[in-house]
Amino acid sequence: MYDRGSRRSVGWLLLLVFLAGVAVTSAFFVLGGASRAFALPPQQEDSPQQVSVTPADVRSLPPGLGPDTIANIVEAASPAVVRIDTTGGALQAPFNDPFFRQFFGLPYGRRQQGLGSGFLISSDGYILTNEHVVEGAEEVEVTIVGFDQRFKARVVGADRDLDLAVLKVDVGKPLPYLKLGDADQARVGEWVIAIGNPYGLDHTVTVGVLSAKGRPVDTQDRHYENLLQTDASINPGNSGGPLLNLRGEVIGINTAVKIDAQGVGFAIPSTTVQPVLHDLMTKGRISRPWLGVLLQDMTPDIAAYLGLTNVQGVLVREVVSGGPAAKAGLRAGDVILQVDGRAVNSASELVKLIQQKQIGQSLQLVVFRRGGRVNVTVTLAEKPSTW
Repeated sequence: MYDRGSRRSVGWLLLLVFLAGVAVTSAFFVLGGASRAFALPPQQEDSPQQVSVTPADVRSLPPGLGPDTIANIVEAASPAVVRIDTTGGALQAPFNDPFFRQFFGLPYGRRQQGLGSGFLISSDGYILTNEHVVEGAEEVEVTIVGFDQRFKARVVGADRDLDLAVLKVDVGKPLPYLKLGDADQARVGEWVIAIGNPYGLDHTVTVGVLSAKGRPVDTQDRHYENLLQTDASINPGNSGGPLLNLRGEVIGINTAVKIDAQGVGFAIPSTTVQPVLHDLMTKGRISRPWLGVLLQDMTPDIAAYLGLTNVQGVLVREVVSGGPAAKAGLRAGDVILQVDGRAVNSASELVKLIQQKQIGQSLQLVVFRRGGRVNVTVTLAEKPSTW
């Protein structure tokens, strides 16, 4: 039998053991939680100091690892994203669809209104967007974060083939702007962020991944040769807005969505924009080399009719009067077999080859004509704006 004093001593001992157990358990859970949350490297025996992770450390982690990464990018980029309202022209939306026509070309009395997005690319008010956003517009107005009124914008450059346009606004003070990144370095599967004004909902943010690269897309009246595909939601009104990587750089200009699919949107790569941006800003158009012919792919029937033993080359269907080809003596019905020693077998291949040349550069063509081969030298000219 224990006396009362002994029982009191045992009670105090048990209480101390219990409190020590609680302290050890709390320390275990606290340290275990921090380790799981941030996956810190194990401590080296010669570096016994404690390591803690602060919010500033999280922001410095590599892209995609911080819980605030996307929110921080959106916060920084959003002020440079603008809303574009157009009046007087039917805005031509990619993918001909009654819904698109209704939204982008909504009648308003006798005039039509359109809505799109864009983003600032310089502090003095230059804005990049899609050409179809401002096509045919008589008046263009831009809404910028931090200002109560809309600003009238002028179109300083546009190119229908690439579906790009540059606008200019004057607000009297420097503006935030976004940097163009390198779309060629972007990898399929990387996270991307789209910001725009779908359905007029200003600065809507959607997130997805880069689904594919180099997608050719045909619409009713446009052909896009090399688009980025993403599953970040893109809707009417998003056209012209930025597609950002996790460094906050623009790798694409949101351009089109496929109505009969889910999670299939397209953007023009930044690497398509960069080589032509200076021309758009300074000349108002893109300078392109021009051969001055209308081309057609060869078929077995055409080859047999012309006396070719094999289906090869590209048929010259028409020669533009006064153009480089006409001056060099090319004729309708000629078949271009080679350019500078390189065989060509489709119209698209020949067009790409010419686009890689310089204005004023001479090309050596091998042409099949009336059963024989002739050599023709053509000097490329600048493509007229009417073509």
